[in-house]
Amino acid sequence: MKKLVLAAALTAAASTAFAGGMSEPMVEAPVVMEEAASSSSNFVVPLLILAVVAAAVAAD
Repeated sequence: MKKLVLAAALTAAASTAFAGGMSEPMVEAPVVMEEAASSSSNFVVPLLILAVVAAAVAAD
């Protein structure tokens, strides 16, 4: 009877230990986020420069 219980316990322990097996780890690709250039910033700097030049011309 003791051998039967011991055999059942060892079988149960061995089956759960190898249930998953070895597999390759899943590696997720890194997330790359690009910053979208806003269209409003494309003409703000030239407008500021034009305003400074216009103010300089008007001051003379």
